[in-house]
Amino acid sequence: MAHFAKIDASNVVVSVIVVDNKDTADASGVEKEHIGAAFCEKLFGGTWVQTSYNGNFRKNYAGIGYTWDATRNAFIPPKPEGDFSLNEDTCQWVNNSPSVDVQPGSSAGPV
Repeated sequence: MAHFAKIDASNVVVSVIVVDNKDTADASGVEKEHIGAAFCEKLFGGTWVQTSYNGNFRKNYAGIGYTWDATRNAFIPPKPEGDFSLNEDTCQWVNNSPSVDVQPGSSAGPV
């Protein structure tokens, strides 16, 4: 199974769906992202980008509210409130204030 994220005009993920591998494969059975994206676009419209449930590519599995960054080839979670910076290797938010206990990807404030 392949997973695809629909992104809006601001590159924010608005939906994530599962697509059968046969709908992403060429005539030789080789899976190709552009085929899967075209399949999604034909069914639902919009712009689609493949994401990896296991995080094997694109740094993070896309979630609603994540941002697609084509330059980094990554899905980036929403920035939590507070003093966080983006780890360029993982595209996860790093807490710059260790006394604040907030999980990356959370919008919760200090505990």
